Amino acid sequence: MSASIEIAGVSKVYDGGVRAVDTVAMDIRQGEFFSLLGPSGCGKTTTLRMIAGFETPSAGAIRVDGADITHVPAHKRDMGMVFQNYALFPHRTVAENVAFGLRMRGLDKTTIAAKVKAALAMVELSGLEDRRPAQLSGGQQQRVALARAIVIAPRVLLCDEPLGALDKKLRQQMQFELKQLQKKLGLTLVFVTHDQEEALAMSDRIAVMNGGRVEQVGTPTEIYDQPKTRFVADFIGDTNIFRGERVGPNLDVGKNLILALPATEAQGAAVLSVALRPEKIRLTLRADVAGAAGSSVHGMVENTNFLGGAVLYRVTLEGGHRVLVQQPNAGTTHLFVPGNGVTLEWTPADLVVLKD
Repeated sequence: MSASIEIAGVSKVYDGGVRAVDTVAMDIRQGEFFSLLGPSGCGKTTTLRMIAGFETPSAGAIRVDGADITHVPAHKRDMGMVFQNYALFPHRTVAENVAFGLRMRGLDKTTIAAKVKAALAMVELSGLEDRRPAQLSGGQQQRVALARAIVIAPRVLLCDEPLGALDKKLRQQMQFELKQLQKKLGLTLVFVTHDQEEALAMSDRIAVMNGGRVEQVGTPTEIYDQPKTRFVADFIGDTNIFRGERVGPNLDVGKNLILALPATEAQGAAVLSVALRPEKIRLTLRADVAGAAGSSVHGMVENTNFLGGAVLYRVTLEGGHRVLVQQPNAGTTHLFVPGNGVTLEWTPADLVVLKD
């Protein structure tokens, strides 16, 4: 059975007063694929190591299914761990690497052989039992590390940037495989990554971390479409962020740019920051007739970035603001080129008001 995890006001302060994790509180549900996402140094790996038992919190508690494990040694936590660098024993075969945790638990040879065979079949490595890590590709080595973690039937699987060393195509393939395996086994999986696309693609929920704190916890859709803070909006994908003063139902961001606020934001702070995703903006060749007040402006295409399935444009508005606009790739006849005069349109509901 998988387990639920409660992280209750956990902090980690190292010698010299360096606060790596600052009063983190969150609940990870049983059987959930939960990602800790953030830039380098945000505290995500330290948080994972405290869950694993490799680090001891300076304050707070960690509970698994209601039981306090804050000071329980790592080898008694019934958790599997997959590392970024695989951490395989180079002088041991694939089968010996996978069997390591079972031998440490004192199982007999027959049981170990059966469990190793089943684990390797699960990660599609049957027939490679006698090879050594140096004889395997990066993706195969990662599968061995995964098999070694799941063969002990842990209640929780912890993954510290396990796909970071793989090339893009193989990483995407392993994302599908890891997600499928997690659901098949019903594991509670805690996944550390700095890759926003990876977290959005794989997770049931995501905790976005910054400066040792959790900025927001939510589903991938909530994190992307309804970011609560400027950091989350800016860190997750491309976005346009404007800051200005409220003037009635609008936001005056200066340089002759007035944005109509969503109807749900009729009242609130006098100074606001709002986010507008590039794909929410519709781009057409310059029209002389403006749309609804605050949701249609004119500009000029400054440059383009072809992304394959989409095109990202940087547009300079008449007042001087630069805006990113993403449009689907509809063929060369629909592409805009630098120097084109364009009209940008969106609806007030496309704006997301951020907490400063």
